[in-house]
Amino acid sequence: MSDSRPGVDSYENTRSQLENYFDRTAVDAWSKLTSDAPVSRIRATVRAGREAIRDTLLSWLPADLSGARLLDAGCGTGLLAAEAARRGADVTAVDLSPNLIRLARERVPDSVGRGTIDFREGDMLDPALGRFDYVVAMDSIIHYNAWDIRDMLAAMTERAEHAVLATYAPRTPLLTLMHAAGRLFPRSDRAPLIKPISQRRIKRLLSDEPRMADWQTARSQRVATRFYISQALEIVR
Repeated sequence: MSDSRPGVDSYENTRSQLENYFDRTAVDAWSKLTSDAPVSRIRATVRAGREAIRDTLLSWLPADLSGARLLDAGCGTGLLAAEAARRGADVTAVDLSPNLIRLARERVPDSVGRGTIDFREGDMLDPALGRFDYVVAMDSIIHYNAWDIRDMLAAMTERAEHAVLATYAPRTPLLTLMHAAGRLFPRSDRAPLIKPISQRRIKRLLSDEPRMADWQTARSQRVATRFYISQALEIVR
């Protein structure tokens, strides 16, 4: 399946859909999913998958992050940001959804170890956020097309010193089927469609991108539970 090249409209349209979804439709569901609250069997597998992929990303960061600046791009309710701060990082945690940021501020304990967290509402690609040692984007790019993903990761590397860690939806038979079903049977309470991309394609797009000439893909790890599939990717200088 071919992808149309993105423009500003492509990125901003998807971003707007995500903001509306998380802030108006799904905030209660995500509040439960990212807590210890009882959930359905399906959502329990999603919770387990997200925990596993988060642990994978955290394992690729230094155990001691004292003095490091980290951008949690699309921080949701702040679980990854909190752990990075416990390791000593000064974290800027940004999300489009004001309600998710509100939940994150309520949940993060007063003490987060040696680090700090600055929760902000807004666009994770905003240059005004500054520069960072590490950028982490967990499930923040999975709803965008391949060309947008390339541009988003290139923008992140332009503001990172050491590494960008991101997750994307790998092209598998199950995700391809779910993507097709979502197009055929849309529901108003369903998130904007996840857009799978193959590992070969994403690596080719990134290797051909002039803005990323000094960067290369490194570790990669797939996590799959019954209703959750995600691929973690490390991009380093």
